[in-house]
Amino acid sequence: MPFTLATWNINSVRLREALVARLLSEEAPDVLCLQECKSPVEKIPTEQFKALGYTHMVARGQKGYNGVAILSKLPMQDAGDRDFASLGHARHVAGQLENGITIHNFYVPAGGDKPDRTINEKFGQKLDYLTEMRDWFHAEAPQKSILVGDLNIAPREDDVWNHKQLLKVVSHTPIEVDHLAQTQDAGGWVDVTRQDIPEGNLYSWWSYRSPDWDTADKGRRLDHIWATQDISNAAHGSRILRPVRGWEQPSDHAPVFASFDL
Repeated sequence: MPFTLATWNINSVRLREALVARLLSEEAPDVLCLQECKSPVEKIPTEQFKALGYTHMVARGQKGYNGVAILSKLPMQDAGDRDFASLGHARHVAGQLENGITIHNFYVPAGGDKPDRTINEKFGQKLDYLTEMRDWFHAEAPQKSILVGDLNIAPREDDVWNHKQLLKVVSHTPIEVDHLAQTQDAGGWVDVTRQDIPEGNLYSWWSYRSPDWDTADKGRRLDHIWATQDISNAAHGSRILRPVRGWEQPSDHAPVFASFDL
């Protein structure tokens, strides 16, 4: 069963309902994973999405913050969620397709501004969140699984616009990169995007603070698609839809796509 999957930090699904509908209409992925929905589940605007063929959804939400949702054209069952680091946040949900593939949708904490947990509680929460993800994957080795989401870390030197300048900036610090690598290794996850696009600068996020984000191009690859080794060879066609960052009233993230022949 071939299918195409996309992940996108939408930065309020209710505010950007029209952008989600446009992406679904123009690109028609079989599955769309959204992060930072900022909405209780019952207030996610599903009617327009259903009209476009996305009749299945699993989601976890809360008012004004966080929130993750998986929209699907394909039949999908709710496969649960976990509260990593006991934050009480809606940051993870899983759905299982009829072919047995489990899709994990994550919104890892951003970590605040200072990369020092002794003065910045949010940074400590981010590291703890990743540590508990790692420990879970060690304890329960994932199989036939895809992990997507805004992981809020750009791990490689060519995942950021300037490696040296960002070494002390949250999202690219060595300790975060190490924590993400341990999490990836624990589950035997393959970075599908970099499997398909192994070289060159690649970004999925550009700050709102840059008035001319496209020309400045000071981006970071914070959004990821991983697959377990038993299905990673079935992945192909990875791409980041950079033009979406330029749509009217956009999210500061662009959608990331991959296809799977399973």
